[in-house]
Amino acid sequence: MLAIYKKELRSYFTSMIGYVFIAFFLVIIGIYFFIYNLLFGLANFEISLNSITFIFILLVPVLTMRLMSEEKKQKTDQLLLTSPLSAGSIIMGKYLAVLTIFLIVIAIISSYPLIMSLYGSVPFGSAYASIIGFALLGSAYLAMGLFISSLTESQVVAAVISFIVFLFTALMKGIASVFPSDNKTAYLVFCGVILLICIVLYRMMQNLTVSSIFGVIGIGGLTVAYKLSPTLFDGSIVKVSEWLSVISRFENFSAGILDITAVSYYLSIIFLFIFLSAQVIKKRRWS
Repeated sequence: MLAIYKKELRSYFTSMIGYVFIAFFLVIIGIYFFIYNLLFGLANFEISLNSITFIFILLVPVLTMRLMSEEKKQKTDQLLLTSPLSAGSIIMGKYLAVLTIFLIVIAIISSYPLIMSLYGSVPFGSAYASIIGFALLGSAYLAMGLFISSLTESQVVAAVISFIVFLFTALMKGIASVFPSDNKTAYLVFCGVILLICIVLYRMMQNLTVSSIFGVIGIGGLTVAYKLSPTLFDGSIVKVSEWLSVISRFENFSAGILDITAVSYYLSIIFLFIFLSAQVIKKRRWS
């Protein structure tokens, strides 16, 4: 894993992608920091961080698009697949490399509240709670981008799909509010989501049996719940979207609250997509 980590980390700085990512990230954060905290004199750094969550939608796809796609395109993935390294070690090495690039940015912006303290009183607790939440939010997006990159050999396709998925996560609550709040619509939407998950599972595993079993159990469970208690589905689209939204979980952090539930949620998202990425590697190794 260490060899993979060193190789990936070195490639980000030899190809300039790492420098460009760090520079653009700091420029955008610096603009908001200057306007809100220095120019307007606001002592709450979390206000600046809450205003720039869109930055992940723009920059993370650029950073993660090459993680696995480039290996497939250049056929160097065959060396990885035939190496004694486990799929988990390969994925963790790549993820930790891209995470290191992001944590460099986090380390730099962690000094901003200290800079503000030179000009007045700063609520350090809320400032650093928001920085922790911001770091977890970015780490979750990096894991998602890694998984998407593992599904295709085209860096452009990986970047575009990541951008669309990340944009959807940002607009999820607004999109959900467009749907009617009746229970029948909610039931049909959830069935559609399960079918979409089945397609993704089949795309990953090329196993129709597993995908079909998941679909039958999922839709069957929904149908039973809908027949027994249809009112349970009233307004559930908005509720579920709020619970699943990656961006929404950051709201408590942006309010200066260290939300342990949100921390667990982000760590679960990271683990889930690293696990799924490893499964893609295993599938390719045995196919």
